Amino acid sequence: MKKIALLTMLALAAPAGLAPVMASADNPMVGGAPMLTTRNIVENAVNSADHTTLVAAVQAADLVDALQGTGPMTVFAPVNAAFEALPAGTVDTLLQPENQPTLQRVLTSHVVAGNLSGPELMRRARASGDGFFHMQTLSGAPLSAQVRGRSLWIYDQSGNAGRVTISDVNQSNGVIHVVDTVLLPR
Repeated sequence: MKKIALLTMLALAAPAGLAPVMASADNPMVGGAPMLTTRNIVENAVNSADHTTLVAAVQAADLVDALQGTGPMTVFAPVNAAFEALPAGTVDTLLQPENQPTLQRVLTSHVVAGNLSGPELMRRARASGDGFFHMQTLSGAPLSAQVRGRSLWIYDQSGNAGRVTISDVNQSNGVIHVVDTVLLPR
């Protein structure tokens, strides 16, 4: 998917009626690094020791410019351990240049247009008839948010669930929610 198309989708596909996530002086630390609200998603992610695989994948997929765009966007950011939990060889295969379109689809299946805070995702999931808040990612794949107890879970298209381990990491161009699973499109 071309970077221009991604940026256009971000600008046009933001869910209606969502208030922007406000910058906070007490933004959580991620991967041992402060996450500054004045930095964009990529500028913060490169400092997180827990997201080195994600950063390498974003670079290999040629999505850096898209994730540095104005947004707003919500990113469900898998930690290194989530990539390590994939079948052996999966990450190495995805990082090969000939697999760039597949890698782009996987990564854009973690991005939703608009600022969706953790409380907003939980509120919408609780208010829905089926207990899930359904979203469409930039890849076109669906994601769903569900509240289990006090935790927020994100389901991919295949029904695999990832728990949000750190929510509401505000960025200059959106918000990141750290997840413990790679969310895969079909």
